[in-house]
Order: sequence, then C-alpha cells, then structure tokens
Amino acid sequence: MNSSQKKALSMVNLISGMIDVFADAPLNGNPLAVVEGADHLEDDVLRRIAREFNQSETTFILKSDRADWRLRSFTASGAEVFGAGHNALGAWLWLGYDGQLGDLNTPKAFQQEIGNDILSITVEARDGRIHGRMKQSPLKLSAPLTRLDSLSGALGLGIADLLPDPAPRAADTGAAHLMVRARDRQTVDRAEPLAEKLIQVLGPAGAEGCYVYAFETADPTTAYARFFNPAMGLWEDSATGTAAGPLCAYLGSMGLLTNGNKLLIEQGTRMGRQSFLQVRLDPDPELSGSGVVVFRGTLHL
Repeated sequence: MNSSQKKALSMVNLISGMIDVFADAPLNGNPLAVVEGADHLEDDVLRRIAREFNQSETTFILKSDRADWRLRSFTASGAEVFGAGHNALGAWLWLGYDGQLGDLNTPKAFQQEIGNDILSITVEARDGRIHGRMKQSPLKLSAPLTRLDSLSGALGLGIADLLPDPAPRAADTGAAHLMVRARDRQTVDRAEPLAEKLIQVLGPAGAEGCYVYAFETADPTTAYARFFNPAMGLWEDSATGTAAGPLCAYLGSMGLLTNGNKLLIEQGTRMGRQSFLQVRLDPDPELSGSGVVVFRGTLHL
C-alpha cells in the first residue's frame, strides 16, 4: 500500500455547515458552525476545527448515553463554553431541518447533554421553519457590584451611564455573565469596552462575559443588549442565549417583568446582524427561536 492509499484510508469526512440562529432570513442572527460525527476526535482536533470555522462558536453533535445527543461547543480561540444558548438551539434546528428528528408537525421533546447538565428542548415545524424552545438551569446570582467606577471605565462609559437598579451582578442559568443596566439603548451602543480592563472586572465578579442592556420599566416586555466576552476570545456576539436567559430570570426575580414573565431581547443590531431572542420564565428560563441553514457540506480532515 503506497502513501497516498494510506492517506485516503485515514481521511476523516465530517458532515458540517453553518446555521444562522435567531434569524428568519439568511445573513442575520448569530451564525453557528455545526459538525457531526466527531465523537472519536481528540479535544485538540475539535479546537482546531473551531479555529478553522472562526465563528463565535462551533458545536459538535456527539453521541450520548445520558440524553438524545451530547453537545460540545468551542470558540474560535479554543475555549469550551457551556449553557443552552445559540450553540445548543442551532444544533437542534440543524438536526430538524435535516430530518434527523422525525416528523415535527407535532412538537417533540428531546434531552441534551451539555457539560454536566441534562436539559430539555422541544422542537417543532412552524410556518415552514424549524422552531425550538429549550429550558435553562435555575438562576444563580453572585454578589452585586458595589462600585461602578471600574466597570464603567472598562466599558468606555461614565458612571452616570450605568443604572444601579438592578445592581450589576453575575447571573447564571448555565453560564455566568455580568448583567449591566445602561441608561438607554443609545448608551448601550456607545459602549466601547477595553478588553484587559473588562477582564479584570469580570473575574472578581464571578462572570465569564458581560451583557450590557437597556430596559424600560414603562415597557417591561423588551430589552436592548450587547454582549462582550474578551476572556473567551469572543469580542462581541450578535445573539447570546446564555446571557438572555439570565437577564430575563434576574429581572423576573426583581419583580420587574409583566406580560406573563416574558421578555423579547434585541441584540446584534449595532453589528449589522439584528437578532431577537424570546425568553419566558416557567419558572426557569425557556429560550425560543428559529434559524436558517446557510450551507451544508463535508469537512475533510
């Protein structure tokens, strides 16, 4: 057997592609790279694949002995991330569009293994699209920040640009992110974080990323947000389900939500990838949305 024959036998072909999550049309929402059949690959190879796709996250759909599927997600920098956000929802939408979840004209429930958690998700066909709604973990809150000067400076804002109620603090329903309320959506758009300074704030706060949001008590059904996660090599994200869930749960725990404890969050607008994330409390956050597969192909290794 010559070297070319040996190389052909050792080649790995993986079904892969990309889906725009929290989007109703291509090139909107949050793009997610998806890879199937990588169960036998080492973590270093998974990280290199994520770097090759160079998206905010790449999710690997793997076999599980605890749930219907096991999902592992990595950023382009190689950091593994957890929680049920666009990284998880996009994987299930991908499977649904490919017919791997069966007939979805009637909603079907599945179980997903993400890190140490087993979380439920319901998938259905709706108006020609695959739609999913999934549960996140119960809310966990860290101690609130008592001073805003370092935080405001790290965000490139003034102290008066941040509101102390609810207090900035890390909220976790699968991944811990710092919830920071800004004065209004214009202030959110003015934020220009300084990576090193923000990392210095996030660590002691017990947070992975930072969710800067505007929320009007006069209209407690919507919020406007941007997400930054320099510690994970993810500068700005266009739709962050692992931050939207904690925000809804945090505001709900403070008694600030009406309309059946639902919250519609607009994110990604300043990036040119407008996204809308719907969250409701039942009693834990349930994140819902659809997406669009923009390409499907084969990854040759």
